[in-house]
Amino acid sequence: MMTRSEKRNFRNGLLFTTPWIIGFLGLHLYPIGYTFYLSLTEYSGFGKAAFIGLSNFNALFHDALFLTSIKNTLYYSFLMVPLNMIVAVCIALAMNHDVRETAVYRAILYLPSILPAFALVFVWILFTNPQYGILNAAFRFFGLPFIDWIGDARYTKPSLVLLAQFGAGGPALIILAALRAIPTELYESAEIDGAGVFTKFSRITIPLITPIILFNLIRGINGALQVFMQAYILTSGGDRTGAVGPQNSLYFYILYLFNNAFKYSRMGYAATMSVVFFAFTVLIAFLIFKSGRKWVYYETSE
Repeated sequence: MMTRSEKRNFRNGLLFTTPWIIGFLGLHLYPIGYTFYLSLTEYSGFGKAAFIGLSNFNALFHDALFLTSIKNTLYYSFLMVPLNMIVAVCIALAMNHDVRETAVYRAILYLPSILPAFALVFVWILFTNPQYGILNAAFRFFGLPFIDWIGDARYTKPSLVLLAQFGAGGPALIILAALRAIPTELYESAEIDGAGVFTKFSRITIPLITPIILFNLIRGINGALQVFMQAYILTSGGDRTGAVGPQNSLYFYILYLFNNAFKYSRMGYAATMSVVFFAFTVLIAFLIFKSGRKWVYYETSE
């Protein structure tokens, strides 16, 4: 039994958390539940939804564009996430050096990550222009072959992977905080034992920042699987034939979901895609956290 004071504290705590509870129920739990319901219906966004059971799920896995969107999204994610992690670590290491005007250098390295994504896409279009783009001009200067970064299906996704590296400053800042928290005594002891730069990096730096690497890995995969705006701006959501990029090479999962919901008025089908996406991301997160037990080092671990 709670005392009168405990009951009062519980009531006051519940009162103060009421706005969050209402927001969670109305803006998170209800939309999730409603999406699961819509996935079992045929619904255009207007009128009444017609219950059709698992028909949407059956149609989904026989949809060629659905399979194409999965392939494109996974291809992009497997390229973007590891490269972004490497770039972020390199930027963090560069930020961690104590040099004159270090604050200015850190700001310069971090600045691209806070630029609006749509602005970066428009700059990237000019940067990769096949006629006067700086990137192909550099390729010609070094005698490298010409690449149509936007018009060739082989290079559209690698092009967006390179573009995504402009956002590496955000993860780099988090990694920098982890680097600054590593005790210098560890490096000094390693130097006394004759450890070189690579040994200190591989045996001290990397193990001690693995929790932050895990955090950035989850964030990176989540962002990569939800890639949408870059492809939408580059292709305007698709041409007159419905193709998104050359040979549908930029038809990512979320873009296909968006088109089904708001272009083709297939809300029930889009809700089914949302349910599948939710289940897949939960599975990926579970597997990553489970594997993290083998490679993530926590100071409290024995």
